[in-house]
Amino acid sequence: MMWLTLLYSITGGAALLYALYRWLIPAVVQYHAGLALIWHDVIVERILDTVTQSTRPQRILGAVQRNATRGDPRSVVRAIDQYCRNQEWAMNVGDEKGCILDSVVSEVNPATVLELGTYCGYSTVRIASLLPPHAKLITLEFNPEFAVIARQVFAWAGLEDKIQLVEGASGDLIPKMKEQFGVETFDLVFLDHWKDRYLPDTKLMEECGLLRKGSVLLADNVICPGAPEYLEFVRSSPRYESQYFKSHLEYTKVEDGLEKSVFLG
Repeated sequence: MMWLTLLYSITGGAALLYALYRWLIPAVVQYHAGLALIWHDVIVERILDTVTQSTRPQRILGAVQRNATRGDPRSVVRAIDQYCRNQEWAMNVGDEKGCILDSVVSEVNPATVLELGTYCGYSTVRIASLLPPHAKLITLEFNPEFAVIARQVFAWAGLEDKIQLVEGASGDLIPKMKEQFGVETFDLVFLDHWKDRYLPDTKLMEECGLLRKGSVLLADNVICPGAPEYLEFVRSSPRYESQYFKSHLEYTKVEDGLEKSVFLG
């Protein structure tokens, strides 16, 4: 009888913990920015890293390989969205803001694109799949482990020939764009790396002459985690015309958005 009681207690406790982990806590934190980031981006990631002996990017790649069709970029996007919404959150631009990104890419129809922050390649795939033939897309990633995963995601999507992934710090690579990568100016820049780099990298692109009249900057996560100095700059500078697209932090109900800023010269 004692062993049965102990077994019931353990089973009940495990069920409660699973319910808290799988449903209750996620339901609570999805409306709170700070709690959502701590829960998903710190606690859950560390738990799953330990249990699975893998990293979040590796698990995302696994979801792509299991569920996406080779050579079909949109199926890769869907596979990542399904995994991140139903299994494990990740800081991609996500499905909701991804539609805004798609509309801006289609509107600009850029011949040259710079992405700052590749991560697992989700937004890169979205962008590349919409580009006209012979367009040039350069994506910069500081973390070499993320770059390894992103290249495999690109290959699965059949887009490896349309994307040039460069490893290194954005502050080091931006001044080399003209000389080493043959780019005079960018039609579209997607900022999705460290938020405290948005402003210095924008000023650096200006200094390096990489923005022309009409160049579009599209910045993610300007509300959560937030880029207040960048927002103040592009919204107050006479050199930019800015528009905010209200949305939500990827796969949550927390307010976030994209800032579209047109460089006026």
